[in-house]
Amino acid sequence: MKVKVSRKAHFNAAHRLFRADWSFEKNQEVFGKCNNPRFHGHNYDLIVSVTGEINQKTGYVMDMKVLKDLIKENIEETFDHKNLNLDVPDFKNLNPTAENIAVVIWNKLRPHIDDNKEIEVVLYETPRNFVTYSG
Repeated sequence: MKVKVSRKAHFNAAHRLFRADWSFEKNQEVFGKCNNPRFHGHNYDLIVSVTGEINQKTGYVMDMKVLKDLIKENIEETFDHKNLNLDVPDFKNLNPTAENIAVVIWNKLRPHIDDNKEIEVVLYETPRNFVTYSG
């Protein structure tokens, strides 16, 4: 029997969506106001879910305190109140779209969670726009 447990987290970050190899006009056409050279910010909501068998000794799929600490150390401390383009090395050569941010988050958490468990990352960039990545 597999069960999914989830932890919600939050971080604020700024970014700019653009490609350095495109003209400003091309970036504007594709990314619109998200191409603002002075950046713009979001209040991101994050839900990390772990699916697996219930441990018969503990009754847990995963200790939620451990998941909370992993998210705090690997995601919140890395992304919160940062400019993703300038302050987070993962985005040096990667456009910090919601899709790419979700994949980076998943990749940062995957090594810390047992391989026999599935991970899902849901990232809300706005209350209405969100992405889901499951590896």
